[in-house]
Amino acid sequence: MPEQAREERLAAAFVELADTLVDDFDTVSFLHLLATRCVDLLDVAAAGVILSVPESESLTVSGSDEHSHRLEQLAIEWDEGPGLDCLRSGRVVDGALLATGRPHARWPRFAPHALLSGYASVAATPLRLRGRTIGALSLFREQPETPPVAQLRLAQALARLATIGILQQRAIHRQSVIVGQLERALRSRVVIEQAKGALSHRHRISVDEAFTLLRRHARSQRQLLTAVAEEVLNGTTDPPLPQTERMERMEQTEQMEQTETTD
Repeated sequence: MPEQAREERLAAAFVELADTLVDDFDTVSFLHLLATRCVDLLDVAAAGVILSVPESESLTVSGSDEHSHRLEQLAIEWDEGPGLDCLRSGRVVDGALLATGRPHARWPRFAPHALLSGYASVAATPLRLRGRTIGALSLFREQPETPPVAQLRLAQALARLATIGILQQRAIHRQSVIVGQLERALRSRVVIEQAKGALSHRHRISVDEAFTLLRRHARSQRQLLTAVAEEVLNGTTDPPLPQTERMERMEQTEQMEQTETTD
């Protein structure tokens, strides 16, 4: 690859990996982008990514091709492999020759399967920022050689940039969720207050009594308080007063009418 072309591809990769604040951000597609850019820029045959998902306490995988993607899936299924070791330790797996005894001892199922897939060596670097590890990037080579130090450092730089992008996107998403929750809570409060006012006027009761009536009806019907409040406002529900309270209100109304007539 000409040096100028490589520099341009490297710059483009950094821009792509930094661009995570988009409405249609997709985690799996982003991990695939990271893996394919590693293959494009490094002397590796394939790359795979494992990412922890805190919301579901699960792991998401991707790869530069079908074989690497499948390898990462099997690593999770078998609970072994360089990516998982890297994710759990937060440390780089400098390189392992898959035909030697040590990888077979560490990864008794992963190592033979990787060899059958055409890979002779593997290295892994964590997706890590300020002591927090959220994933791992695995680099597969067809040659029985570990990646040069310079290439491994470049892989670490790409992994770190991807980590920053993912964490930034997650932070924005969490903020958006919180804002949405606050907006829904505020809207619910407004609807409930309006329904309390409507019931207070309709039954000639205090606002506190109207809220008790509203809550009692919601519980008896096993509905959300906000849902009942909305029905009260649109006229589809009219929670009745209990019999005793209704009689008391009727008597009070009659007394008021008699007083007004006498006056």
